Amino acid sequence: MRTSGSALVFFISLFLLSSSWVTADDSIYDNFLQCLHNHSQPSNSISGVIYTPSNSSYSSVLQSYIRNLRFNESTTSKPLLIITALEVSHIQIAIGCAKTHGLQMKIRSGGHDYEGASYVSDVPFFILDMFNLRSINVSIQDETAWVQTGATIGEVCYRAAEHNNSYGFPAGVGPTVGVGGHFSGGRYGNLMRKYGLSVDNIIDAQVIDVNGNLLDRASMGEDLFWAITGGGGSSFGVVLAYKINLVPVPAIVTVFKVERTLAQNATNIAHRRQVVADKLDNDIFIRMIIDVVNSGGNKTIRASFLSLFLGDTEKLLSIMNAGFPELGLQKSDCHEMTWLESVLYWTGFPNGTPVDALLSRVPQVLTHLKRKSDYLKEPISKEGLEYVFQRMMELVTPVLTFNPYGGRMAEISEFAKPFPHRAGNIAKIQYATNWNESGVEAANHYINLTRMLYGYMTPFVSKFPREAFLNYRDHDLGINHNGRNSYLEGAVYGIKYFKSNFNRLVQIKTKFDPENFFRNEQSIPTYPSWSK
Repeated sequence: MRTSGSALVFFISLFLLSSSWVTADDSIYDNFLQCLHNHSQPSNSISGVIYTPSNSSYSSVLQSYIRNLRFNESTTSKPLLIITALEVSHIQIAIGCAKTHGLQMKIRSGGHDYEGASYVSDVPFFILDMFNLRSINVSIQDETAWVQTGATIGEVCYRAAEHNNSYGFPAGVGPTVGVGGHFSGGRYGNLMRKYGLSVDNIIDAQVIDVNGNLLDRASMGEDLFWAITGGGGSSFGVVLAYKINLVPVPAIVTVFKVERTLAQNATNIAHRRQVVADKLDNDIFIRMIIDVVNSGGNKTIRASFLSLFLGDTEKLLSIMNAGFPELGLQKSDCHEMTWLESVLYWTGFPNGTPVDALLSRVPQVLTHLKRKSDYLKEPISKEGLEYVFQRMMELVTPVLTFNPYGGRMAEISEFAKPFPHRAGNIAKIQYATNWNESGVEAANHYINLTRMLYGYMTPFVSKFPREAFLNYRDHDLGINHNGRNSYLEGAVYGIKYFKSNFNRLVQIKTKFDPENFFRNEQSIPTYPSWSK
């Protein structure tokens, strides 16, 4: 609840003094709060969903959806307030008052954005948190579902299978990831070679625009619908919900995880996997994870091969023996289960975990982390792999993950959605570094290790541009200060994320949000005023 009158001003003033930025006029924020209340109606009061630093629940609400502990330090900038919207009117009021009083709005659904873009800023800001808006309405009759953006991927998977276990959805395997960022940024999962990305299976949406209008696909038009299905929704409005097509999955799927070290021919197997993984049957997805482990007291490389196959073990073994015999897959490596159980398996839950564990919104692990991305156009030679492996054993901590493309991913035009990384890519690469130590010094150390590995990989990945994946958001690629040079700054990272689709996104942004209200450190910019 909001503390009123002079007490409110006192608490806000104390908070601002302790923050990492200083405001020019503290009264703006008091006026902003007053604006929220003035526009709220008794029947749908916004008072109960406003959390200021004077509220005892402020810290718990803020921290409950911080998924990267790197941004949960005492030195991390904090929002002036958090609005945990319960209905559309709360969002509309927040937009209107933020525009009037010039306050930056950060939109958060699940908080898994790798650079904390939904809950951290270098300028005064507030958070619009969507976690209360998480209804999922499944219609098995027409094989669709309306999903609000505060829902999680685990909830979507569970609700789809709950109605009929013959249906799933090609989302990611992180069950606590919020739908808002996952869908709008073009996130993938292990069904992508069969059905494409999440955005390739979205057929409608509801978005609240900069003027507070609630729009669906018909009323927003195809340009804006295109932009929010892969271009990042938070650059264009507040996406309330997506309508998705559910996809058929077999009654039984098969998973396996096979590990090989250098002494077990990991280099040759890893090389062969690059050659074949994007060309195998569309029903099979084989992720390859490369990390450093100790073996007999010495460091070595471990290559892990984690797979989902949409079918039974017998058919899987037939495909693998014909297309990837080098792995030496055995029947004992394979485990048959339902598709929903496979989501638990891929997430790392112990065998036998009840499937309703997917409804939990609490992550299994919270850590400090840094992520980067690349795209692989040609297989890395065995000599190249040996070079990379040697560098990894020097760095120790960073991990490489290769996710195969091909299949449906190669069939969809790079212009169909803002996400352009389609035909011509054999894999997407993720650089992942996790650490437990707090503080800036530790963060700088581990981030630098990640950057070093990224540097070592330069000869082997895409060029001109060196492509990147929006949902592996990486501020190393460039930051937008949203000033006079916004377009030029945005192009630096935007072309890497979106290639030639970037300028279409800018055109749509300029049309629907000409004053650049919906902005963040890597948002889509508008065209410069002189070019409009």
